Amino acid sequence: MPNSAARSALLDHLRGTLPGRVVDEVSGVDGPIQDRVPGFRVFRVHPAHPGDWWLYVTSGCWESTQHGGHGVEFFLAAPRDEWLNLESVTMNAYYHCGPVHQRLDVGHTVPIGRPWLDDSDCDHYLVSLPYPFGPAFEICKWGDGAHARILWLLPISKAEKDFRREAGLEALESRFEELGIDPVDPQRASVV
Repeated sequence: MPNSAARSALLDHLRGTLPGRVVDEVSGVDGPIQDRVPGFRVFRVHPAHPGDWWLYVTSGCWESTQHGGHGVEFFLAAPRDEWLNLESVTMNAYYHCGPVHQRLDVGHTVPIGRPWLDDSDCDHYLVSLPYPFGPAFEICKWGDGAHARILWLLPISKAEKDFRREAGLEALESRFEELGIDPVDPQRASVV
């Protein structure tokens, strides 16, 4: 049974750190996710204004993988509401909540197996800190010290993934910052 305290805390955290946005709770996509992450859900955060980002935040990864009250949830930012976004966060939750050697953390990359959206060159996710929302968004606390760290699934290209492997995470993130990428633009050019 999913931890209602964790789910409630995450919902309150999203409403508190993203004020004025509509947050609804939806199922992940059909498949084996419920076997691995019982009660898995996604908080879909609507844009604050036209042109703003849609956010998809996992709910259930913490419960399935937490150790000593500490665990992770993930979010994906997107330019529009689309089923593929739910598929992406569900797929990543399923992977992360599998065997321990599959646990995702900052700097890890995950193949998507298709273009992220449309015919995007981005076909991997980089697990990153939630830079657009700051450190207050990153940590959701509740109870007696339990917390979920909320990490960003940032769409990247294979070339960017390879560059991260060769030059390091900081070098790739510096390129993103220098070139001022739009992280939710499926047609953005690779920085490598």
